[in-house]
Amino acid sequence: MQNKRQISADRIVIKVGTSTLIRQNSQINLPVIKKLAYVLSTLKKNGKDVVLVSSGAIGVGMGVLNIDQRPIKISKQQAVAAVGQAELMQIYNEAFHEYGMSVAQILITRDIIDYPESHTNVMNSFQELLSMDNTIPIVNENDTVTVSELDHHTKFGDNDQLSAIVTNLVDADLLIMLSDIDGFYSANPLKVSDATLIDTIKQIDPEIIAAAGGHGTKYGTGGMTTKLKAAELILKHNQQMILTNGKDPEIIFNLLAGDPIGTLFSKNI
Repeated sequence: MQNKRQISADRIVIKVGTSTLIRQNSQINLPVIKKLAYVLSTLKKNGKDVVLVSSGAIGVGMGVLNIDQRPIKISKQQAVAAVGQAELMQIYNEAFHEYGMSVAQILITRDIIDYPESHTNVMNSFQELLSMDNTIPIVNENDTVTVSELDHHTKFGDNDQLSAIVTNLVDADLLIMLSDIDGFYSANPLKVSDATLIDTIKQIDPEIIAAAGGHGTKYGTGGMTTKLKAAELILKHNQQMILTNGKDPEIIFNLLAGDPIGTLFSKNI
């Protein structure tokens, strides 16, 4: 039995990926969202500051519009994201209301990093929302307007990195990244039978980078490489991140209790 981890986190960012929110049949996974609402509401009522970074706008939009394949055309992706984001926030709103909580939508673009005024404005919004007793900020990239052309680079790239940036912005103690994998392995466990789960990673070295690879589901964009980039940013700012499976969000309680689940990225061990 592994020793308990020393996890002290008063301000927490939880990132939930599309693969956790969307079933393989393109339908939203309502039981997961309802349980996520219960867990985050409980944390908030117990005095924790909580921010949720949620993927899923395009995935939910695909389900609403009965689209089987993620669109390739950028304008089509943006339109599907617009439909999906509205549906997703309505679902979150209903789920959190069950526990007496309101949700606040924050859609951001990369200018919060590049422009001081935008950075200040989003910081002020976060601080006000976090000071409210019954409100959970839900963050996503503004997929409807973001683009990646060199002269108008407004896109973060993926919500793994966005969640790390938000963790830094709000000066959180811990980022919990809920994915469809149990943690970071020594090799791809779907291809290598004796791949082992790594309990703790203190730095992103060439060996760790070599162990990562591949992309996520047809709904999402992230793979293990994007999670490592997020972890690198977390470690740079002396914060902590845990990567674990999000199929049962109540695992968050176990993580905060110090149970050695998933992979902990931390310099301070």
